Amino acid sequence: MDSSSLFGISTITYILAMIIYITYLAFRKPMIGIAATTVTIVGFVAQTAAILMRWSETYAQWIAFTPESTFIISVIRSAPLKNLYESLIFFVWCLILGYLIIEFKYKNRSFGAFVTPVAGVVLAFINLSGITKEIEPLMPALQSNWLLVHVMMSFIAYAAFSLSFSTGLMYLIVKTEERREASYLFWTVTLGIFITFMIFMGIDFLAFKVIVKPEAFIKSYMFKGSLINPSAAVRILSWVSMIVIIFIIWRYGSLMKTVIEKFNISAETLDEITYKSIAIGFPIFTLGGLIFGAIWANQAWGTYWSWDPKETWSLITWFVYAFYLHSRMIRGWRGKKAAIVAVVGFAAVMFTYLGVNLLLSGLHSYGELR
Repeated sequence: MDSSSLFGISTITYILAMIIYITYLAFRKPMIGIAATTVTIVGFVAQTAAILMRWSETYAQWIAFTPESTFIISVIRSAPLKNLYESLIFFVWCLILGYLIIEFKYKNRSFGAFVTPVAGVVLAFINLSGITKEIEPLMPALQSNWLLVHVMMSFIAYAAFSLSFSTGLMYLIVKTEERREASYLFWTVTLGIFITFMIFMGIDFLAFKVIVKPEAFIKSYMFKGSLINPSAAVRILSWVSMIVIIFIIWRYGSLMKTVIEKFNISAETLDEITYKSIAIGFPIFTLGGLIFGAIWANQAWGTYWSWDPKETWSLITWFVYAFYLHSRMIRGWRGKKAAIVAVVGFAAVMFTYLGVNLLLSGLHSYGELR
């Protein structure tokens, strides 16, 4: 059994855990909840084993190409964090670890019905999208001892920020009552756009069935089946569909509140988890993402800072979360305003991670599909 097989097992396990968590949410039977947690742990263990096996496979290839390297350097530079496939895998691992910590700390399993679908969908996307799974030699810029610490700490922070996004969004859903409230408009429009984009990207994948580099897909195919289709009728229908989806979510958003309330997680707990996730993720991102990244950049390119798109958007992300912590600790921000900043911060994270790599050219564009 190789790492790909174990990743496949973890994918199936997380999807099964999602089904069990949703069933637990519906019937509230303790044994169902225990089963959901058990299956999630099994998936997490399988994914951990897969990452370690992938690391071993990469190490074997590394020493084959560079037998003169010392053991420590070989281990560090063979860390499975070098491309889009490996980084997504590690992101899911961090996300599940963060969720399990929250479940055991707050003694609440309901949140699993939200987190496990994300893990399952991301891993399923990897299998369906054609992202290359091949182990390839490191390009010269990545052959550094800073690879492990910089990338690992960045993705631990990303996972913490994703948890703060989910709890921040849930807080807004729970605490908004009137459709005219600014916070209600914010979360319904945000959720509507997100869902619509996911649907349109699915249409692109079904319509074109292409396996290309992500930047090529973005430039040549993304939304060509909908929002920017050559046919005016299709474009109009797509934009109208987006407006209709946003309107439906706005009109019936109260149903989402009913669902969230079944999680038995208080608004205060959601606000606390949002804050603690950011309080943990921010210093890790500052040290690993920015400071260690700058040191690595100086070694690789001869300058600590070059205003590369990835560097610029990492700094923007840092300012957003710095603003969140500053507003909370100095201005006493709590509740809706803080939750909105947490949601905006994660939007910056997603653009830093995916948007920069796929839309903008720069020194950090390493991920590819095959």
